Amino acid sequence: MPRPDFRPRRAIVTASDSGIGQATAIALARAGMDVGVTWRSDSEGAEETAGRIRELGRTAVVARLDVTEFGEAGDVIDTMAAGLGGLDVLVNNAGAGGGTPFLGMEWDEWRMTIGTDLDGAFLVLQRAARLMVQQATGGRLIAITSVHETQPRVGSAAYDAAKHGLGGLMKTLALELGEYGITANSVAPGEIATEMSASGGADPYATERPGVPLGRPGAAEEIADVVAFLASPAASYVTGASWAVDGGMLLMGPQAGSHLGSHDWRRV
Repeated sequence: MPRPDFRPRRAIVTASDSGIGQATAIALARAGMDVGVTWRSDSEGAEETAGRIRELGRTAVVARLDVTEFGEAGDVIDTMAAGLGGLDVLVNNAGAGGGTPFLGMEWDEWRMTIGTDLDGAFLVLQRAARLMVQQATGGRLIAITSVHETQPRVGSAAYDAAKHGLGGLMKTLALELGEYGITANSVAPGEIATEMSASGGADPYATERPGVPLGRPGAAEEIADVVAFLASPAASYVTGASWAVDGGMLLMGPQAGSHLGSHDWRRV
């Protein structure tokens, strides 16, 4: 059963070379953890993250991880955990988007998105969970999903399917792993001001979003802070939850539906 004295000291954050992953890795280091940093194509970004972790007096281990390289992905987690001296927290942040409508989507795009967002997540989460069970000291599994874990979007069939699936996977992990003191939760961002979002990395506090109750996109650090809470001893009784961090975006569904004046939303 969950241990009341659980104190996380070692974490891995996938795709922590930029954006939400980078902010999360730094937040966990600030909370007193040594952190494994992974990258797929931006080694310089990963080294920047590692440098900021070390400035906080914590250890950083850096490795390349492509979660679609199914034969190697799990082994990378094992190697990084060995370098950290164990593993208490795994944050699955690696993901891919896509904006092709269902009727025009090619099989390769479907498989790439599902492979990255769901298959790859399964591999790293399972390997991390096995390590945590072996350690017998509890642990935290956290997945970055999306508001589209629960709310679909036109033109995002593969992404929506993957994020729905990942959210369901995390709830099942909460059921199966609770007896080992391992919690499993999701964080579901709305629009976050990173290079990959519609804001293009612009200042979220200077970017207007009339359709969001808080009136702006979020900052990567606002996601990281919620992840850091879920990884902390303070979240010891939280499992199987999905935390929407979206400025109230999901609340706009029915209101937007009754106020839309055209059918433009039916097309990307």
